[in-house]
Amino acid sequence: MKIVIVGAGQAAASMAARLRAKGHEGEIVVIGAESAAPYQRPPLSKAYLLGQMGLDRLVLRSPEWWDDQRITLRLGETATAIDPARRVVATDKGQVGYDVLALTTGASARRLPAAMGGELPGVHVIRNLADVDALAPQMQPGRRLIVIGGGYIGLEAAAVARKLDLIVTLIEAAPRILGRVAAPETADMIRALHLAHGVEILEGTGISRISGSDHATGVALTEGRELPADLIVTGIGVLPETTLAQTAGLSLDNGIATDALGRTSDPAIWAAGDCASFPWQDERLRLESVGNAIDMAEAVADNILGADKAYQPKPWFWSDQFDAKLQIAGLGTGHDRIVTRPGNGQHGGSVWYFRGDRLIAVDALNDARAYMIGKRLIEAGRSPDPGAIAAASDLKALLA
Repeated sequence: MKIVIVGAGQAAASMAARLRAKGHEGEIVVIGAESAAPYQRPPLSKAYLLGQMGLDRLVLRSPEWWDDQRITLRLGETATAIDPARRVVATDKGQVGYDVLALTTGASARRLPAAMGGELPGVHVIRNLADVDALAPQMQPGRRLIVIGGGYIGLEAAAVARKLDLIVTLIEAAPRILGRVAAPETADMIRALHLAHGVEILEGTGISRISGSDHATGVALTEGRELPADLIVTGIGVLPETTLAQTAGLSLDNGIATDALGRTSDPAIWAAGDCASFPWQDERLRLESVGNAIDMAEAVADNILGADKAYQPKPWFWSDQFDAKLQIAGLGTGHDRIVTRPGNGQHGGSVWYFRGDRLIAVDALNDARAYMIGKRLIEAGRSPDPGAIAAASDLKALLA
């Protein structure tokens, strides 16, 4: 059985490794548009952008590993179409037949429209190696950076820029930063962290356009002001890469729609990672995280080989900003109660999300103990009394 994986990121690497580990002896081919072998994405906006990590440490596996595992990497090759009837993937360099196809195409950064100046030189996104390689030389001390978007990517970019001694202003159109992904209490901790490090944060502030003709020179706000800038980073979210799936006639629903096993509407095609949505708790979920890319890819690999076991996500996330680490377990969507606990330092603490009496998520800033205990409770389906969480002198007692 020849298995072809389109997309050469974390999910592809995890799937290919799992297939071999579970005894698949047939051909495995990984097709990726980038010239680099599968690499970690989270350090791109942090250690790699800071110059603290090179590509040799960024890659997930050595060249020898891919050879030893008899996995063919077709890098610098773009898949352009899928012919499900013939079971063939067309690329810009030829055709690749398959018995089973897996789509791990990931997601791409949202960009501001060209009419708003989103394509001007000097406007950057952070999603892949090429993006960061283009941005890094521009991050020079004393330059004025405007970050558009107060999600994790924008905040991480702002933190790195301040470490490099740029003058940083972050603009968020919503009433507050992290409005889509975290409680106000978590946003308060992150905002205080950034303000303490000299980031100017403008919340509830819209932009009308990016100024400049041949190069971005600033940002015009909807209120009428114009902020000057030497460079701009937009961190306004991502879009799942579904073009191949759509043109092949596969079902889409906030990404490539799969069943609980990871199979698409074509029984010979599977999907995993940022590009895929799957049924979960009476809804359809798509997760953008390293954890999901690994776990779902491994689950899909097992199911390709006949495990027939529904994927059960265990959501976890993290974000490094300045010298602080935010760790998140679970999904806080739909919460109706928040419990907070102070941390040991100036910037730290934990936020516990409840839906009714059920603990559904924990955000922990510089509080690894709260994160680990919360994660264990959520994965075990255990929900302590909210009052006990707030009052506990030792969180470990909640596990008893």
